[in-house]
Amino acid sequence: MGSLNVYSALVVLFLTCGAAMATKENDQIIKDNNCETKMGLPCVLEAFTSIFETGTISSKCCGELVGLGKVCHSALVKRTLENPLFKDLSPARIIAKSIQTWNNCLALIDSLSPSA
Repeated sequence: MGSLNVYSALVVLFLTCGAAMATKENDQIIKDNNCETKMGLPCVLEAFTSIFETGTISSKCCGELVGLGKVCHSALVKRTLENPLFKDLSPARIIAKSIQTWNNCLALIDSLSPSA
């Protein structure tokens, strides 16, 4: 019985350290790429609503999202998911909506760009 408790403690420790490492990794990506300064607040709110709630994102904000870059976009979404306020959300569903929003914006921006 004692070894089961030790095993359980190790699993909890491993999972906790893994989550802390993921948080630090995302924070470092966000810091290194100045991710938090690349979008205006109105577009941040539109993108957030599109991914974490039910909403749409305008072509203007799609442009800002694509300008943010996929690395920043992914790191910011993952960091938001790590926030205890969002613990009841399905990470798989949010990641899927995040990818869908990114792909929709990329397609929209590509369609608005003049042909070469």
